[in-house]
Amino acid sequence: MNPFDPNTHNIALVVDDSPESLGMVSAALEDIGMTVLIARDGTAAIDLVNRVQPDVILMDAMMPGIDGFETTRILKSAPHSVDAPIVFMTGLTDSDSIIKGLRSGGVDYITKPVDVDEMIARLTVHMLNSKMVRSVREALDTSGRAVLAVEDDGAIAWGTPRALQMIDDNALHTGSRVVRDWLSLARTQAVSQVQSLTVGALQMHLVGRASSGEILIRLSAATNGEGKDHLAREFNLTQREGEVLFWLSQGKTNRDIAEILNLSARTVNKHLEQVFQKLGVDNRTSAAVLADRTLASYR
Repeated sequence: MNPFDPNTHNIALVVDDSPESLGMVSAALEDIGMTVLIARDGTAAIDLVNRVQPDVILMDAMMPGIDGFETTRILKSAPHSVDAPIVFMTGLTDSDSIIKGLRSGGVDYITKPVDVDEMIARLTVHMLNSKMVRSVREALDTSGRAVLAVEDDGAIAWGTPRALQMIDDNALHTGSRVVRDWLSLARTQAVSQVQSLTVGALQMHLVGRASSGEILIRLSAATNGEGKDHLAREFNLTQREGEVLFWLSQGKTNRDIAEILNLSARTVNKHLEQVFQKLGVDNRTSAAVLADRTLASYR
């Protein structure tokens, strides 16, 4: 994948109050086939991003009015939540400034005066990473999964359309104390050890942690006996087999299922053998996928 393929029409937004810097950076990017938009201050950058989604943003750190740090924080927060990687251009090389830039939402920084070759090399890496992440999100969107990524404080980094709709419909506040307490467990315990959290009419299931640090969560409607009964009807299972399959679809291990249903691990295994046979699968993952899809359509 070549991020600078002229046929892909990549857009770069350059935010800088210096005409000299704007001219030099813009010319270098246009030379490699990018379409360049320019903004001379943070307010203009925010306005542009509300109208056009760039593929990458180069941000001057120090500008009059809203500086680059605050502009980046706004762009990476709702309702803007721009996906494009933001790379700082700065003469500030002290660790405090670098940390401030990264915490505001930037992914990297380039020191001024800008070295064009270094800039292009860094942009190549970040644009490729961004496109791969976008491809994964699009795949999740297409699958209809309700998945979202949240920061440690519960702030939503991104979510699939279905997840965002479920949050909106149920007025779920991911920054509430109960959710933050659950997220703190998610940071310190193995995924298999973190129990699903029920908040109102929704259940939150820990999926894992992204390489960028966000906590990945799958949402589902809070379930009771109806979900288990539905699985039993759909797959011609006994009531107990439906219960075992339901908890399997919730990411529970055989030991977990045995404890929940007050059964022996051996009995759970026997039930799973029957479930696999009736579903026409030979492993836990395939059974869980079938159950999850069936429950998703039911909800």
